[in-house]
Amino acid sequence: MQKTGAEKAKNLKIAYIGGGSRGWAWGFMKDLAMDGDMCGTIRLYDIDRSAAERNRIIGGKISAHPKAVSRWEYEVSDSLREALTGVDFVVISILPATFEEMRSDVHLPERVGVYQPVGDTVGPGGFMRAMRTIPMYVEIAEAIRDFAPEAWVINYTNPMSLCVRTLYEVFPEVKAFGCCHEVFGTQKLLCSMLKTEEGIPDVTRQELYTTVTGINHFTWLTRASWRGTDLMPMYARFAEKYAETGYDEGGDTNWMNNHFRCAQRVKLDLFRKYGAIAAAGDRHLAEFTAPWYTRDPETVREWMFSLTPVDWRVQDLRNRLKKSDDLISGEAEIELTGSGEEGHLLLKALLGLGDLVSNVNVPNRGQIPNLPMGAVVETNALFGLNRIEPVCAGPVPAPILPLIARHVYNQENTLKAALHCDRKLGFTTFMNDPMMGCVTPRDGLSLFNDMLENQRAYLPKAWFV
Repeated sequence: MQKTGAEKAKNLKIAYIGGGSRGWAWGFMKDLAMDGDMCGTIRLYDIDRSAAERNRIIGGKISAHPKAVSRWEYEVSDSLREALTGVDFVVISILPATFEEMRSDVHLPERVGVYQPVGDTVGPGGFMRAMRTIPMYVEIAEAIRDFAPEAWVINYTNPMSLCVRTLYEVFPEVKAFGCCHEVFGTQKLLCSMLKTEEGIPDVTRQELYTTVTGINHFTWLTRASWRGTDLMPMYARFAEKYAETGYDEGGDTNWMNNHFRCAQRVKLDLFRKYGAIAAAGDRHLAEFTAPWYTRDPETVREWMFSLTPVDWRVQDLRNRLKKSDDLISGEAEIELTGSGEEGHLLLKALLGLGDLVSNVNVPNRGQIPNLPMGAVVETNALFGLNRIEPVCAGPVPAPILPLIARHVYNQENTLKAALHCDRKLGFTTFMNDPMMGCVTPRDGLSLFNDMLENQRAYLPKAWFV
């Protein structure tokens, strides 16, 4: 007799690929430990086996926490085959290559006047990150096809759209989707707007009804309401009020001291230009347009967000490694708090433990009819027993369609260039990004060649023949 979802949820097998960066893995582990509806075994696989071993110890401590209501066993696997065979779910969260390659992604384009706040999705940095990530995802997709073809696959790695797209290109029957929390932040901003502008406190983002459309990190809300009240006119007034000063609910203007904060000025400016709510952080949004917001560091400061230097990321990793040491030794205690992500809730929905609607990255099957079929897009979807049903977002509004479509076609060409080691297609795609609009072909070719050379250790040899 086939097990029910509730029965299956008490003996789950999950493969976690990557997680050496600690942050995502620890959050996922804590969410699972705090959910009494599921338990089972998590197999950790990382090319850095020591990182997986450390996560095994910390996972055990999280599961044994006095406040944990669910017990999980953590195992380290020596191969993808060992990790994947017989699992119900696969979670992928990897850092493609090292911070040295990321340093090239983010900082080398500065020599031609291209400044990237993040550099992991689009722009020259996002392109190069994709070049070395796609071959890794080809290998992962083949392993899922061979050893876990029925498993649901959750991707957290960037560039999100191309990671998910590669999984489907290699294994069309894969049951994969990508999760991102950027939309959550914009929904929380709407709740904050209701509080500060309308005097309506304690509204949660789950109470809002929003139509989500676009692609990862360039997602938009074309409708938003709360208890039958249309929030779009309210947001229009909000955007005008804070267009120049920026907005922070707590009145904290020290956003420059935090590389992940912003004053929402880019988001508000895009609404004033296009009439839809850009639903990602300003650091991401600024990379999808012409260099209106990133022309130089001074312009970035004027728009009240930050360029995140790779040196900061290196130091942040040192801090997390130190925290890892302290957690393992017992010098630091596990704080059992939720991550705010929805990954564990999506697992429950797929097991039949309650339907859930959330934004998700999956291939376009018509949920956005005026974007290419098969391209990975981000919309809401209904998660239920062994199914994901994308919610039709309708056509992308005409004002923002050209902005989004350009990136969709660039991403499709990026995938082709990566799979076929097509240097010519790669260069034209690299130059077609809006951030490269002020770069001459000569300077662009020099930059392309140098950045590609910096990826040599992670690319097929055919790129350099």
